[in-house]
Amino acid sequence: MGQRRPWEVDDGLWERITPLLPVVERRQRYPGRKRLEDRRVLNGILFVLYTGILWEFLPQELGYGSGSTCWRRLRDWHQTGVWQALHELLLAELRAADLLDFTRAAVDGSHLRAMKGGVKTGPSQVDRGRTGSKHHVIVEAHGIPLAATLTGGNRHDVTQLMPLVHAVPAVKGKRGRPRRRPDVLYADRGYDYDTYRRDVRGLGIRPVIARRGTEHGSGLGVHRWVVEAAFALLHWFRRLRIRWEIRDDLHEAFLTLGCAIICWRRLAAVQRRHS
Repeated sequence: MGQRRPWEVDDGLWERITPLLPVVERRQRYPGRKRLEDRRVLNGILFVLYTGILWEFLPQELGYGSGSTCWRRLRDWHQTGVWQALHELLLAELRAADLLDFTRAAVDGSHLRAMKGGVKTGPSQVDRGRTGSKHHVIVEAHGIPLAATLTGGNRHDVTQLMPLVHAVPAVKGKRGRPRRRPDVLYADRGYDYDTYRRDVRGLGIRPVIARRGTEHGSGLGVHRWVVEAAFALLHWFRRLRIRWEIRDDLHEAFLTLGCAIICWRRLAAVQRRHS
């Protein structure tokens, strides 16, 4: 048996995804073509995420189905909340294994070009006004993404500070109340607005945000570098380096799925070391 391709779902991840997938009953009358197995289609979706290939060029010889089949399944599973549920499940497992650290978190945004326009795009201030979007991410102390959002390329990072904080799910995994808020939140000068500091404090979080007009070398980078590392991991998926989707929900599906895969890699790596 050949070696498993990096984008193909391993047994451990598949065991976690299977209960989350909606059950689709085959019609008794006029059943049509047999539905392609979910695991094979998911491999096709991940192939697109990893390689960035366009849907219409998905190689049929891989056995993952057509690009249109994978596209529809990505859309349907996103609409039923599969990717978000998977991300939350893996975050809970990480917390149960003491691999999440809520003592501090960091936020940042990253621009990407949007080749076909669409919802949540806009002229970028860092790409000569070309149409683009932004990924906004909040990570815990080790750089594990807790939540991610998508906006137009012309949106200021600070406008997503509170939406990001509110997007962090209630993470289970330990006895007692689920954990949702970090103790401290780090951000760079782009988030230097006192009104947002007050909003963050109102949630019981201590904001540590660099001040504009001060010299660099504040030392906050010691804590903020983890969010840059998270962007590097997310943009390692070629489909997240450039936005090809006109529909914002499909790109958000890839973004959430990418966060979940990063969580699974961290969890699986620790499990391998202890096995």
